[in-house]
Order: sequence, then structure tokens, then C-alpha cells
Amino acid sequence: MELLTNLGIGLDSAFTLANLAYCLGGVFLGTMIGVLPGLGPVATIAMLLPITFNLPPISSLIMLSGIYYGAQYGGSTTAILVNLPGESSSVVTALDGYQMARNGQAGKALATAAIGSFVAGTFATLLLALFAPPLAEIALQFGPAEYFSLMVMGLVASIVLAHGSLLQAFGMIVFGLLLGMMGTDVNSGMERYTFESPYMAEGIGFVVLAMGMFGLGEIIKNLEDEHERTTSIKKVEGLMPTKEDLKRIFWPIVRGTGLGSILGILPGGGAMLASFAAYSIEKKVSPNKAMFGKGAIEGVAAPESANNAGAQTSFIPLLTLGIPSNPVMALMVGAMIIQGITPGPSVMIEQPELFWGIIVSMWIGNFFLIVLNLPLIGMWVKMISVPYHFLYPVILVFCCIGVFSLGNRLFDVYLMAGFGILGYIFAKLECEPAPLLLGFILGPMMEEYLRRALLLSRGDFSVLVTRPISATMLVLAAVALVVVLLPSIRAKREEAFQEE
Repeated sequence: MELLTNLGIGLDSAFTLANLAYCLGGVFLGTMIGVLPGLGPVATIAMLLPITFNLPPISSLIMLSGIYYGAQYGGSTTAILVNLPGESSSVVTALDGYQMARNGQAGKALATAAIGSFVAGTFATLLLALFAPPLAEIALQFGPAEYFSLMVMGLVASIVLAHGSLLQAFGMIVFGLLLGMMGTDVNSGMERYTFESPYMAEGIGFVVLAMGMFGLGEIIKNLEDEHERTTSIKKVEGLMPTKEDLKRIFWPIVRGTGLGSILGILPGGGAMLASFAAYSIEKKVSPNKAMFGKGAIEGVAAPESANNAGAQTSFIPLLTLGIPSNPVMALMVGAMIIQGITPGPSVMIEQPELFWGIIVSMWIGNFFLIVLNLPLIGMWVKMISVPYHFLYPVILVFCCIGVFSLGNRLFDVYLMAGFGILGYIFAKLECEPAPLLLGFILGPMMEEYLRRALLLSRGDFSVLVTRPISATMLVLAAVALVVVLLPSIRAKREEAFQEE
């Protein structure tokens, strides 16, 4: 009964003309940037953050959320039609989706992706509505020590689940922590790591870092290896799967949705990890193993369900604990802070219309996705052929205007350019920037909670291990780090990364 009451609050909040328009605009824009390789939800949300200053908090968060889960859907379109995933989470979809398109089954593959995405998104949003309130109530019992340990566990998980070298992931985390500490210490008033520059006294702006690292960095990387996006498929037909097709995709969608819902909650997991894991499992359990890689419809249904479920359950740690589980959620934390909202369990109590409005908007957004996108397949096919060198000048100008508008300082534009070059260098070195962004966001929060815990315990560090919940999370973090450092595990991990 309480759930129905809460969903009623969400319906009242989300079902306004303005919020419906922002939801529609978000999922449409998300699909569009998912279709265009070279863009992505992280870069797009980073570029749109300055615009959200003048929007109501719920409208801005509904729009940004729609961009994220809309991009998961859009990325599958190019993966299927031209074998060029618009999103990293759609890489696996291309394996069988493109083969289906070559076999004249492009419409069936796109419809399977749409159905899997809709079912998974609907179920994952239901999980969010069911489990967020009890998790938030538990989180209200957390003290500074528990929050510090939770963030340590989150950072360790992002290292464990990151692709490539563990040492590189650890280095990116540390670099992000250091960047987050730059500026004036709020407790002592002393400047730290500012190099005596007055421009650095307030620290590095979150938007400057995000737009440079993910916006400009992506532009440079994509200009270097731009692909000609051509497709021989001018018209997509046969969008309705047969009864036999529906039977074949039923269990893959169920398994993909369940796996994606679980992995989406994990820090560093999210949509990409979920899609790879779902495909691997489906390849082992499917009765049509021989078809995988040659156009198996199960190879489209499972990863597409998993990445959409993972995208939406990644909101659970954000809305209940205030902890971002991936780079997009880190940007959402930034958007909430910009709006004067403190991320965490207090949001549900103090601003229930915001909390439940976002959840209900996800159901609306998933409905918009399936109603809008299949009829618009023809438009997406035309957009695929737009050369990237026509797109990047617009993106570049938008980035510069957005950053300059934050503080009317040219220094921020130069700083963004510096982070853009750094992002490109990291890409060449195969260093994921995602752990850096998580470290940048969580670093100042970790420091603040550690200080509070030590103040309450009068400087006794044992408070971190004498409180049961805090000690449990630190032990879990240590165990995860030890396990992944085992030689056999490291060898399998590196082998899997090379295959990808």
C-alpha cells in the first residue's frame, strides 16, 4: 500500500506537461547520440550540465536519466545495421545483430532489441521502486565511518571491474582523488595543490573535468580513427517477430534482465559488464549454440536486455546511498549538487516528489522508447551516414560555451582543453578514465566522512573496524582486491580483455 502511495506521488510529479516533454526530449536525444558513434551519454550529459542550472531539479534529472537509458537503446541500432556500436555496451550486440542484418533480418533484430530493452527497463525500474525505500532506510542508520567504508568499497570495486591493467585502474583512482583535493580546504582554509594560482583556489570544476576528459578527449580519439559509416540497408522491413522468434528470445530476455539488474548495482559494473556477461552465459546455455556469431536472435536479446536493466538499476546506489556506480551516475551526482541537492537517503524523505518522480519517469521513458524508435528507424539509418568531421565542430563549440558560461573565465576553457588532451593520452595508453571520475567525485566526500568519524571518535582510527557495518565493508573490499590479484584470476582477466 505504501508503494502505491509513493508511486502516486511520482505520477503527480512526472505526469506534468513540462516533465513529460523533458522525458521525451531526453530519450530522443539519448537514442540519437547512441546512434552516432563517437558520442555517448557521458560526453552528452557533461555538455548539458550547464543548461540544467536554469531548469527545475526534477526536470533536469528526468532529462539526464532519459539520455542515459535512451543511449543504451540507440547504440544497438548502428551495431545491428553497420556493425559499428554507438555505445560500448552494444559491442556484443553487433556480433549477431549485424549477421542478422546481412541475412535480411535487420527488422527482426531491431525489434528484438526494442522488446528486450523495454521488458528489461520495466522490470529494473520495478526493482528500483521495490528495493530503494528499504535500502534508504538502512542507509539512514549509517554514520560517517560506514559511509567512508562504503566509498572505499565502491572505489575498490571500480578497480576490480575496470578493464585492462589493475595497476592502471589503481593509478587512475589515485589521480582522481588528488584532483578532487585541489583547492581550499573547507576546514582549515588552507590552499592545497593550487600552485599558488588564484584560479585554482576553488578547485577544479566538475563540469570542466568531465567535458574535457569525456567530451574533447572523445573528439580527438574519434577524429584519429574516423570510420566511414555507410550502410547498404536503405529500408528496414519485417519488424514483427514470429511466434517462434518470441519463444526463442523469452528466456534470454529473462536471464539477461536478471543478470543486468544485479550487475548494474555494482560500482564499476553497469551496462557494459552486464551485456558481456549475459552474452557469455547465453552462449553456454542456449540450445542454439552453433548459431552464435552467425545471426542468433538470442545473441541480440540477452545483451540488449542486460545493458538496459544494468543502466536502470545503477540508479539504486545513487538514489539510496548517494554513491555513483559508474561515470554517468557520477555526472548525475554532479547535477544534483549543482541543483543544491545532497545525494543520499535523505532525498527520499525530504524530496519524495523528486525521488519517486524520477522512478516513474523511467517507466514513461521506456514506453516512449518503444513507441518512438521503431517508426523512426528510417531516420536513424540516414543519420548513420553523417561524417564525424561535420559533427565535431558543433560539439567543440558547445563544450567551450558551456564551460565558459559557468564562471565567465577563459582559464576554465584552457583547463578543459588540457583535460581533453589528457583524456586522449589515457585512451592511447588504454587507461580507463571512469575510475578517475569516480575518484574525483568520491574523494572529497571520503575525506569529509573520515574527518567526521575521527572527530566523533577523538582521533581513534579503530572506529573504522570496531563498528560492524564499517568493518564488514572494509573486509569485503580487501577480499575482492586479494581475489583479483591471484595469478590465475589475473591471467583470465587479461585474456578476456584482450579478446574484447
